[in-house]
Amino acid sequence: QVQLVESGGGLVQPGGSLRLSCAASGFTLDYYAIGWFRQAPGKEREGVSCISSSDGSTYYADSVKGRFTISRDNAKNTVYLQMNSLKPEDTAVYYCHGRGYWGQGTQVTVSA
Repeated sequence: QVQLVESGGGLVQPGGSLRLSCAASGFTLDYYAIGWFRQAPGKEREGVSCISSSDGSTYYADSVKGRFTISRDNAKNTVYLQMNSLKPEDTAVYYCHGRGYWGQGTQVTVSA
């Protein structure tokens, strides 16, 4: 059964850090491009970052460039999103996506 499971969300103060994980089962992550998306209350889901399957090239939305880093650990079949210098506007449910599948999401709340 193909499944993506996110973890690592939580409550953090502005300026803090979190590392999100996206663990795959039922398929091999490194064969596919994997993306992180987020959806804040009342807003549409937006792309945050993605990593290619071929050469590991990465993409970041302008709003997170320089603060977030996407990476993959093929041995663990997991993609990570390291989030530093978090801002209140980063508050959202974060989802990973790959091979046409979505995870269930993990809540990130940035608040003092």
